[in-house]
Amino acid sequence: MRKLQSTNTSNLQQLVTLCPISYTLIVMGGRWKALIIDRLTKQPMRYSELKKSIPFVAEKALTLQLKELEQDGLIQKIILQEKPPRNIEYHLTDKGKSLHPVLTALYEWGKENNQPIFMEMPAIAL
Repeated sequence: MRKLQSTNTSNLQQLVTLCPISYTLIVMGGRWKALIIDRLTKQPMRYSELKKSIPFVAEKALTLQLKELEQDGLIQKIILQEKPPRNIEYHLTDKGKSLHPVLTALYEWGKENNQPIFMEMPAIAL
């Protein structure tokens, strides 16, 4: 968490005021957020369904990313009145749904420009 009165927070506020792209990147920053939003675009899902649809995400990371997305108003957590109690389902908000064209454009760009992130290091002769 950032201190509300810190220079870093003040600079961040100035940045997002001057550059809406930076705001979008900050809100979407996080390894799993785009994938979570993609999954929820298709249908509302419970935590366990989300976890199964992204099997390689750590539970702590998924929980943190869901909390951040909820704080930013992109998803909504609904507590269902079913048995067993406390079943929770996640839905995209209208703000979250509005990211669909942005994510589609990012997907297309990534598909066209994708390069391996980890390149093999050349062998060093000793």
